[in-house]
Amino acid sequence: MQYSPGVNKYERNRPFLRAFREVESHPYGFKYEPVDIVGSCTTPSLANLFQVFLRLGLTAFGGPAMLAHLKEVSVKRQGWLDEKIFNDGVVLCQSIPGATAMQMAAYIGLKTRGIAGALVAYLGFGLPAFLFMLLLSIIYAGSHQLPLVVSLFSGLQVIVVAIVAHAVYAFSKTGIRDYGAKLFAVVAALAFWQGVSPFIVIMAAGLGGALFYKTPATGPAANLPKQDSRLIMRQVFLLLAIFLASLVGLYFYDASLSRLAVLMLKMDLFAFGGGFASVPLMLHEIVDVRGWLDSQTFMDGIALGQITPGPVVITATFVGYLLAGLVGALVATIAIFAPSFLLLTVTAPVFDKLKAARYFPGITKGIFASFVGLLFFVTWQFAFVVPWDVVRGLLMAAALLALVKKLDILYVVLIGATISLALL
Repeated sequence: MQYSPGVNKYERNRPFLRAFREVESHPYGFKYEPVDIVGSCTTPSLANLFQVFLRLGLTAFGGPAMLAHLKEVSVKRQGWLDEKIFNDGVVLCQSIPGATAMQMAAYIGLKTRGIAGALVAYLGFGLPAFLFMLLLSIIYAGSHQLPLVVSLFSGLQVIVVAIVAHAVYAFSKTGIRDYGAKLFAVVAALAFWQGVSPFIVIMAAGLGGALFYKTPATGPAANLPKQDSRLIMRQVFLLLAIFLASLVGLYFYDASLSRLAVLMLKMDLFAFGGGFASVPLMLHEIVDVRGWLDSQTFMDGIALGQITPGPVVITATFVGYLLAGLVGALVATIAIFAPSFLLLTVTAPVFDKLKAARYFPGITKGIFASFVGLLFFVTWQFAFVVPWDVVRGLLMAAALLALVKKLDILYVVLIGATISLALL
């Protein structure tokens, strides 16, 4: 942009920005219309990034609802990004696998301080969830057979059914808007019911979506300068090499830990649609295929994941701890988050080309619709684990209604836990 030499020097440093006003929802986030404003962006220090995202991570309840808080902090309060870049990040993070809020933290760090900023923001945002879940897993392992704890989790399993059922409702409302998407969801549920691996279902849905939907996505995203993109790609390849070397080293150290890491890695790479997309994959691989945990214990892990900040995929920490202690918790947590972080850093510099590709929108639509079907079948499976009675039925209905009415999920879980202790 050209600036007049007669303009005040401070005004020359205030670039023209494009802000976007939220006008309606769509399956992959929000739709925005442009509104002209003038503003300026600041560059945070790495210490500041870590501090801000650590504080956000301590209160990161509600999954995708955290996007509003991330926007408030990064765009309005700190002035690190303009809204156009932030909104592009939302579209990107909802188009690739992984927990959306976690990826947005990394995206903000990437746009402000490169790979180092992405790492710092990602670690700061995810650390509280890991520590809380680790502590709860330790307590659970030592006390889950006590009568009071059995009563508590007996009710929380009902809450888990309500949470997953609500996820089906919410995803269906925003992402299942045409007959094609409904067909993908139904076929995915039937295939999962017949024992087809969810990974195969997801890949087939992506292929089917590419053939069924061929309309290009929205216009280009705001990208990094070319020289920054090349630098970031070199740094990403270095991180990828370190990660792969660590997997090889882990195999020679303990093959069982290596298998756990590879399994979590695969789940993360297929978890399109946010954290809840990992639930069918975890259930299939950990409970149905390998039998590492039973369904009730797995549901307990999801319940604990709802009273900790961060995405539901933090259940990986719970699984890892029960299987292999502290080392298992650390390995499972790193493996469930590292692939989507690396994928974000690879795709962010080239996302304008990616989302304008002919088949990309269809692939993401097909995969997203298939997850609705998979989650529906998971709800069905979870419901069969619960020993239903009148109290549990009323608790389920009340929890589902509260979630539909947008009561904070943390309050739903805590109230459900209180009722469980009193009545079950």
